[in-house]
Amino acid sequence: MSMRLWHQSFTVIEHLPAYTQRMQDHAARVTRPDTEVVLHGVLPGTYLTEYPGNDLGFSSLFALHGQQWIVRALEAEKAGFDAFAMATLPNPMIREARALVDIPVVGYGEASFHLASMLGHRFGLMIFIERMVPKYHEQLAQYGLSSRCAAIRGTSFTFHDVVAGFDNPGPLIDRFRQDARRLIAEGADVIIPGEMPLNLLLATERVNRVDDVPVLDGLAVTLNLCECQVDLRRNTGLVASRNGWFSGQPDRERTREVMSFYGLDRLGTPAKSGKE
Repeated sequence: MSMRLWHQSFTVIEHLPAYTQRMQDHAARVTRPDTEVVLHGVLPGTYLTEYPGNDLGFSSLFALHGQQWIVRALEAEKAGFDAFAMATLPNPMIREARALVDIPVVGYGEASFHLASMLGHRFGLMIFIERMVPKYHEQLAQYGLSSRCAAIRGTSFTFHDVVAGFDNPGPLIDRFRQDARRLIAEGADVIIPGEMPLNLLLATERVNRVDDVPVLDGLAVTLNLCECQVDLRRNTGLVASRNGWFSGQPDRERTREVMSFYGLDRLGTPAKSGKE
């Protein structure tokens, strides 16, 4: 049975056409033939430049930008999508989104951390924004996976190097392998390549291993887990918990009133089709 997945990026995808095209092509390759992946980014004007890290390196701005993710999850459900795929490592407002919608909500960071702990004893995480190291340690503690992480390290290259590397990936991949081997030396049995642009470049160039260590494709993990959760919901009725403070679902009309009060209901976004 066919399904539609709402993909959500923390970038303004209109500003990154080469990246967006690769995302569209790769999403089509790793999902089922009858799965439609529709690409979305944050609103144009969200950041001062094409690089989100200038803002996301600050907890306060991260939280403010994170409000868009609540709006997008509600939009996805209202538009009839079967699942909401959060294609960003820090998974902003993921608990809140799950509490507000009934469709599955899957986060790249959460899904990859859990899967990596099944594929090896400890994993290593690469990131561009080293200021966010405490954020990821906090995430891992929430998931109960702190002991399964060997190290979190900044890459020896930047977001802009990766974007440029889409046209000439070889040198960037060599630098990635050097960084990965440093993580392996620190005890990593699995590599999570961090922010989605690097993940996408590696995945589309078929870099899925460094020596004996697997390299996760976080986009595939996120989209495939969406498909799995949609199947489980359809076949078994499995849905998110509605118990307690974190998971309890508020009245829908009250949610709309609060969204309107804060002006969040005006943050609509156009859809981008990833698989027709």
